[in-house]
Amino acid sequence: MKISNIYLGSDHAGFALKEKLKKYFSEKKIKYIDMGNLKYDENDDYPQYAFLVGEKVAADKNAKGILVCGSGIGMSIAANKVKGIRAVAPYDAYSAKMSRLDNDSNICALNGKRFSFEKAKSILNIWLSTEFSQKSRHIRRLKKISAFERKK
Repeated sequence: MKISNIYLGSDHAGFALKEKLKKYFSEKKIKYIDMGNLKYDENDDYPQYAFLVGEKVAADKNAKGILVCGSGIGMSIAANKVKGIRAVAPYDAYSAKMSRLDNDSNICALNGKRFSFEKAKSILNIWLSTEFSQKSRHIRRLKKISAFERKK
Protein backbone atom coordinates (compact mmCIF):
# COMPACT_ATOMS: atom_id res chain seq x y z
CA MET A 1 0.00 0.00 0.00
CA LYS A 2 1.21 3.44 -0.87
CA ILE A 3 0.78 6.00 1.89
CA SER A 4 -0.89 9.07 0.41
CA ASN A 5 -0.11 11.48 3.25
CA ILE A 6 1.46 11.42 6.68
CA TYR A 7 -0.12 13.87 9.11
CA LEU A 8 1.84 14.91 12.19
CA GLY A 9 0.61 16.45 15.42
CA SER A 10 1.95 17.13 18.88
CA ASP A 11 1.35 19.04 22.02
CA HIS A 12 4.08 20.77 24.03
CA ALA A 13 5.28 17.51 25.60
CA GLY A 14 5.83 15.95 22.18
CA PHE A 15 6.93 19.05 20.31
CA ALA A 16 10.70 18.46 20.47
CA LEU A 17 10.39 14.86 19.24
CA LYS A 18 7.99 15.88 16.46
CA GLU A 19 10.48 18.50 15.26
CA LYS A 20 13.26 15.87 15.17
CA LEU A 21 10.98 13.52 13.23
CA LYS A 22 10.22 16.27 10.72
CA LYS A 23 13.94 16.78 10.12
CA TYR A 24 14.43 13.00 9.75
CA PHE A 25 11.51 12.72 7.31
CA SER A 26 12.87 15.62 5.26
CA GLU A 27 16.30 13.97 5.08
CA LYS A 28 14.66 10.71 3.95
CA LYS A 29 12.43 12.60 1.48
CA ILE A 30 9.31 11.35 3.27
CA LYS A 31 6.52 13.87 2.76
CA TYR A 32 4.45 14.94 5.75
CA ILE A 33 1.95 17.61 6.74
CA ASP A 34 2.38 19.19 10.18
CA MET A 35 -1.04 19.82 11.71
CA GLY A 36 0.42 21.52 14.79
CA ASN A 37 1.27 22.66 17.17
CA LEU A 38 3.52 24.74 14.95
CA LYS A 39 5.31 26.40 17.85
CA TYR A 40 6.05 25.34 21.40
CA ASP A 41 3.21 26.34 23.73
CA GLU A 42 3.05 24.75 27.15
CA ASN A 43 -0.60 25.77 27.46
CA ASP A 44 -1.81 23.77 24.45
CA ASP A 45 -4.07 20.74 24.77
CA TYR A 46 -3.38 17.41 23.03
CA PRO A 47 -6.99 16.59 22.01
CA GLN A 48 -7.00 19.49 19.55
CA TYR A 49 -4.12 17.98 17.54
CA ALA A 50 -5.35 14.41 17.91
CA PHE A 51 -8.73 15.41 16.45
CA LEU A 52 -7.15 17.38 13.58
CA VAL A 53 -4.90 14.48 12.58
CA GLY A 54 -7.65 11.93 13.18
CA GLU A 55 -10.09 13.71 10.88
CA LYS A 56 -7.50 13.96 8.09
CA VAL A 57 -6.60 10.27 8.37
CA ALA A 58 -10.24 9.16 8.61
CA ALA A 59 -11.01 11.05 5.38
CA ASP A 60 -8.26 9.25 3.42
CA LYS A 61 -7.94 5.48 3.85
CA ASN A 62 -4.35 5.61 2.53
CA ALA A 63 -3.20 8.30 4.95
CA LYS A 64 -1.36 7.69 8.21
CA GLY A 65 -1.02 9.85 11.30
CA ILE A 66 1.74 10.32 13.81
CA LEU A 67 0.97 11.99 17.11
CA VAL A 68 3.35 12.81 19.95
CA CYS A 69 2.49 13.78 23.51
CA GLY A 70 4.08 13.07 26.89
CA SER A 71 3.16 9.39 26.92
CA GLY A 72 1.42 8.77 23.60
CA ILE A 73 -1.57 7.55 25.56
CA GLY A 74 -3.59 10.77 25.72
CA MET A 75 -3.19 11.34 22.00
CA SER A 76 -4.25 7.77 21.20
CA ILE A 77 -7.33 8.02 23.43
CA ALA A 78 -8.39 11.31 21.84
CA ALA A 79 -7.68 10.18 18.26
CA ASN A 80 -9.71 7.01 18.80
CA LYS A 81 -12.79 9.19 19.36
CA VAL A 82 -12.73 9.99 15.63
CA LYS A 83 -14.82 7.51 13.64
CA GLY A 84 -12.58 5.26 11.53
CA ILE A 85 -9.44 5.77 13.55
CA ARG A 86 -7.42 2.93 15.02
CA ALA A 87 -4.74 4.76 16.99
CA VAL A 88 -2.11 2.88 18.92
CA ALA A 89 0.67 3.84 21.30
CA PRO A 90 3.33 1.20 20.54
CA TYR A 91 6.09 0.83 23.09
CA ASP A 92 8.50 -1.40 21.15
CA ALA A 93 9.17 -2.96 17.76
CA TYR A 94 6.81 -5.88 18.32
CA SER A 95 3.81 -3.77 19.33
CA ALA A 96 4.44 -1.43 16.36
CA LYS A 97 4.55 -4.35 13.92
CA MET A 98 1.54 -6.19 15.30
CA SER A 99 -0.59 -3.05 15.44
CA ARG A 100 -0.23 -2.77 11.68
CA LEU A 101 -0.12 -6.47 10.76
CA ASP A 102 -3.19 -7.58 12.72
CA ASN A 103 -5.07 -4.37 13.54
CA ASP A 104 -4.41 -2.15 10.51
CA SER A 105 -3.74 0.82 12.82
CA ASN A 106 -3.75 4.14 11.03
CA ILE A 107 -2.33 6.46 13.70
CA CYS A 108 0.80 5.92 15.74
CA ALA A 109 1.02 7.89 18.99
CA LEU A 110 4.50 8.22 20.46
CA ASN A 111 5.87 8.92 23.92
CA GLY A 112 7.58 12.30 23.70
CA LYS A 113 9.03 12.27 27.21
CA ARG A 114 10.53 8.80 27.59
CA PHE A 115 11.43 7.67 24.07
CA SER A 116 14.81 8.56 22.70
CA PHE A 117 14.81 9.82 19.14
CA GLU A 118 16.40 6.51 18.08
CA LYS A 119 13.66 4.46 19.72
CA ALA A 120 10.90 6.63 18.23
CA LYS A 121 12.52 6.43 14.80
CA SER A 122 12.83 2.64 15.04
CA ILE A 123 9.19 2.22 16.09
CA LEU A 124 8.01 4.51 13.30
CA ASN A 125 10.10 2.82 10.62
CA ILE A 126 8.59 -0.54 11.56
CA TRP A 127 5.08 0.88 11.85
CA LEU A 128 5.25 2.70 8.51
CA SER A 129 6.76 -0.25 6.63
CA THR A 130 4.47 -2.99 7.96
CA GLU A 131 1.46 -3.82 5.80
CA PHE A 132 -1.87 -5.06 7.11
CA SER A 133 -1.92 -8.86 6.76
CA GLN A 134 -5.36 -8.99 5.08
CA LYS A 135 -6.04 -12.26 6.92
CA SER A 136 -9.75 -13.02 7.01
CA ARG A 137 -9.92 -13.22 10.81
CA HIS A 138 -8.44 -9.72 11.13
CA ILE A 139 -10.72 -8.31 8.45
CA ARG A 140 -13.70 -9.86 10.26
CA ARG A 141 -12.65 -8.23 13.55
CA LEU A 142 -12.13 -4.82 11.98
CA LYS A 143 -15.56 -5.05 10.34
CA LYS A 144 -17.06 -5.66 13.80
CA ILE A 145 -15.37 -2.50 15.08
CA SER A 146 -16.67 -0.50 12.10
CA ALA A 147 -20.19 -1.85 12.59
CA PHE A 148 -20.13 -0.81 16.23
CA GLU A 149 -18.95 2.68 15.26
CA ARG A 150 -21.83 3.04 12.80
CA LYS A 151 -24.34 2.24 15.55
CA LYS A 152 -23.21 5.21 17.63
